[in-house]
Amino acid sequence: MKTPTALLAALALPLALPAQTIQPGGKLPVETKIALVKVAGDLVDPVAVAGAPDGSGRLFVAERPGVIQIVKDGKVNKKPFLDIKDKTISSFLELGLFSIAFHPKFKENGRIFFCYSDLWFNGASMIAEVKVKKDKPDQADMDSIKVLMQLDFPYCNHHGGQIAFGPDGYLYIGVGDGGWEGDVISVGQDLHTHMGKMLRIDVDNTTPDRNYSIPKDNPFTTLPQQMTLFGVTELAFSKIHPKAKPEIWAYGLRNPWTFSFDSKTGDLWMADIGQNHWEEINMQPAGSKGGENYGWKFMCGSHTFPLETEKDNPRVGVLPVAEYSHVDQGICVINIGISRSKANPSLEGTYFCADWGSGKVWGIAKGKGGYQMEELLDLDTPLRPTGSGFDEEGNLYLTHATANYGGPVDPYTSERGALWKLVPADKVPAGAETAPLQKK
Repeated sequence: MKTPTALLAALALPLALPAQTIQPGGKLPVETKIALVKVAGDLVDPVAVAGAPDGSGRLFVAERPGVIQIVKDGKVNKKPFLDIKDKTISSFLELGLFSIAFHPKFKENGRIFFCYSDLWFNGASMIAEVKVKKDKPDQADMDSIKVLMQLDFPYCNHHGGQIAFGPDGYLYIGVGDGGWEGDVISVGQDLHTHMGKMLRIDVDNTTPDRNYSIPKDNPFTTLPQQMTLFGVTELAFSKIHPKAKPEIWAYGLRNPWTFSFDSKTGDLWMADIGQNHWEEINMQPAGSKGGENYGWKFMCGSHTFPLETEKDNPRVGVLPVAEYSHVDQGICVINIGISRSKANPSLEGTYFCADWGSGKVWGIAKGKGGYQMEELLDLDTPLRPTGSGFDEEGNLYLTHATANYGGPVDPYTSERGALWKLVPADKVPAGAETAPLQKK
């Protein structure tokens, strides 16, 4: 007789496992040297950045207390684009305004989407939309704000919060496992909840009861049907999920705080923050039909959870492309993204990620022998990567904030954060301030 845990594991057996999960210590196929150049400072807990796709050169920066600032030519506008501090709870680092996403046709429709923790709904994540003022593009039309989705959580951590449009035009939403530690309410493998998932919704069409619709090819949509017990294959039964949340695109994630799409290939890279021992980076190829199980809470990285009983635990789901240890590498993985800037051909196709705890920055790229992960920067620890984004030309940016992790604390009493640009080391502008390296 199988135990409940073993039975769950059997039901969640993998789609296909990569040949191996790489770790730092490799060498990228092409010699890569980078630097981080300071773009703007005096920001309050910045956690994400997005470039306006309208030729204006504006960078929109999400400040965790509930403010979206505009940075242009290295200067922060005197007035913010959006201020919802009165509706945002941000007393703990994993609560606040999380991210910004421009509609693929933003230049025509002026639609911007954002995700934040709502003060009045006990920290629930709100996926909301706002339009720019037609005559004042640096200001939000506050009367146009509408909430698309409300995601409720039992605890104040592991909410995820990153949103981004995929190459298919749908909005993807990273949702954490709801908090505490160890997925205590076992949501990672549970298709009946949004927690511990990557969601995918259509924001261009609505239904009578939603300000969005469900893409018809989402993997866990089950239309009402008559029940048939016999003459049905096991494969057909395995695809019937009548109570699954139809927004789910992938599952088995712990806390996908940051993720991004490769603007050239459409591959989805997810930095999933780990438990006590391992951080992981997952990659979903562009041709995916969705439905991947990334293993949590049975897996953390390529290791089973809990680690202390690894030899006895089931192995579940799709293994990550890369992982690194808390022993000497860091504690909190942050996605930066794939470089596709024509101005920086030496970075072309390399995926970059960083760690909030150590300040390290790595590059991951595929060569003849498979993926390699190389440490490219060992930053001085006062630099704390919190999030990232890219501009219209494909240049990558990183936000930094100390954020006084552990809270509660007023973000306006913390050390100010900054916005940095990732560039080739030989293209640092004269006189520019660069991120400090560790003293060897």
